[in-house]
Amino acid sequence: MSGYFTGLVPGFVGTIGLTSGIAVFILVEFLVTALFTALVRRYLLRRRILDIPNGRSSHSFPIPRGGGLSIVVVFLLAVLLSAQTGVVSNSLSWALIGGGLLVAGVGFLDDYLRVPARLRLLTHFAAAGWALWWLNGIGPLHLGWTIWDWGWVGQVVGLVALVWMINLYNFMDGIDGLAGTEALCVSALGGLLLASSALGGLAEGALALAGASAGFLVWNWPPAKIFMGDVGSGFLGFVFGVLAIASAKERPLLSWPWLILLSVFIVDSTVTLIRRLIRGTLWYEAHCSHAYQHAARRWGSHSRVTVTIAAVNVAWLFPLAWGACVWPGLGPLFALVALAPLVYLAFRYDAGQDTSAAPVAPSATEVRAAVGSQA
Repeated sequence: MSGYFTGLVPGFVGTIGLTSGIAVFILVEFLVTALFTALVRRYLLRRRILDIPNGRSSHSFPIPRGGGLSIVVVFLLAVLLSAQTGVVSNSLSWALIGGGLLVAGVGFLDDYLRVPARLRLLTHFAAAGWALWWLNGIGPLHLGWTIWDWGWVGQVVGLVALVWMINLYNFMDGIDGLAGTEALCVSALGGLLLASSALGGLAEGALALAGASAGFLVWNWPPAKIFMGDVGSGFLGFVFGVLAIASAKERPLLSWPWLILLSVFIVDSTVTLIRRLIRGTLWYEAHCSHAYQHAARRWGSHSRVTVTIAAVNVAWLFPLAWGACVWPGLGPLFALVALAPLVYLAFRYDAGQDTSAAPVAPSATEVRAAVGSQA
């Protein structure tokens, strides 16, 4: 991957210079991921690796699960190539590749064999620890009026936050197209902000992820023909967490823009988790009580919810994230303005209130018929 960015100029109407090389590379990422997803889908159908609907599901027929493998393979190959050409630092590439393979590996096993929650969590902590070691921990926190170096406390917070990012992205992958669309929006918009901060290597990595996410969406857009699975959702959460930490190490002010861009997923998942813990339910237990899941049932449409969240990212969160980059002293205020209405909407759409019925699995005949219709 090669190229550089001239960046965004102050003022809302900015410009970004993309070389033809990186533009072509992103297009190749898109095309290769779309093709690879088709191949992965055929493999999953043959092996009967399917998401079987039950009372908590947002779909009615068995769908191949684990298509996020295509994002993992294509993106990590891009990172490896970028490291070889010097665009991405060795420390960042080792953090992404080593930790990403751990998260994706246990995710794929869980999609296929169902791995115990404790083992998954231990693997997530190992991947997060690996990434933080290669990144030399997290950087200081930009509080607007001062920069706070929070020492060993920050490293513990960073470890837990990265593990939470892995899991929350998994939790938010519950309706057609949502996790892929969020990945496309956050990585593309985040890439522009990284470019504006003169972090060309990180920006190109983020935009490469956008290309891969768009390629996967060809097959995952409602009505989905394949699901991302834990292999893809946990991996995306990990990558976004690592990119955020690496960005903030270089520019402490970038903590707030990343928080803002990811706030739809962070708010919904965190409010849901807290309310479920208060009710005494297991945090890792399957459920359908996220705000976005309630919205999909109320609106009767996956695509409507997904498009609405994409619009929120582009029209509401990106301008605020951009503002936090241009006026770093106001970063916490921009984050508060971004998060407050999302917290309200999470409660408005009953995040954490489980209304699911008892699981109802389809018969073997229905499974065979559904699989045959997708072949």
